[in-house]
Formats: sequence, structure tokens, C-alpha cells
Amino acid sequence: MPVTYVIRFDILPGQRDRFLTLLNGVLDAMRHEPMFHNAMLHADPENENHMMLYETWEDHADVLEVQLKRRYREEWHAALPDLLTSSRDISVWHPLREDRAA
Repeated sequence: MPVTYVIRFDILPGQRDRFLTLLNGVLDAMRHEPMFHNAMLHADPENENHMMLYETWEDHADVLEVQLKRRYREEWHAALPDLLTSSRDISVWHPLREDRAA
């Protein structure tokens, strides 16, 4: 069953460019994974250092056992303590319906 992760980030002032550079590398790599569905990064219009990412994958166990251990995520995960004001806020959701413009 597909699973969606909603991840909220509070980026330290002055670290937004590095945050985006590292995250863009992860997003560019993970789009080629066979279990990947989609991802979308959002920025708070009132605070450029507050962002939300949602990503949908085919299987939660695959994310935990395979995807989070991919080499292309290592630098990103290692840098997070230096990029964020606090730990990521991660919640897990199961999609019920998806609509797109016709």
C-alpha cells in the first residue's frame, strides 16, 4: 500500500541555499527509484526558512529498510543537524484519493 511522508523543516538562517542544494540532490536521485511515486517541496510564503516536503512511496517497509540507507542520502542526513533549528517533524499518511487537473 502506498505511503506518504509529510516532513516539515525549520532551516537555520543562512543555511537555506545549502539545505536546498543537498535536498535537490536527494530528490533528483530518488525519482529514479522503482518504488517512488512522487514528491513535492513547499515553501512557507511568510517564512522562506520554513519548508514542507511530501513524498509518496509504494511501500513503507522498503522506505525504512532500503531507501533511507541509499548512499545518495548520506551527506544530506549528516548535514541536517547543521542546517535545521530542530529535528524534522515527520508524519506518515496513507493516501485515500488523488485528483489532478484534467
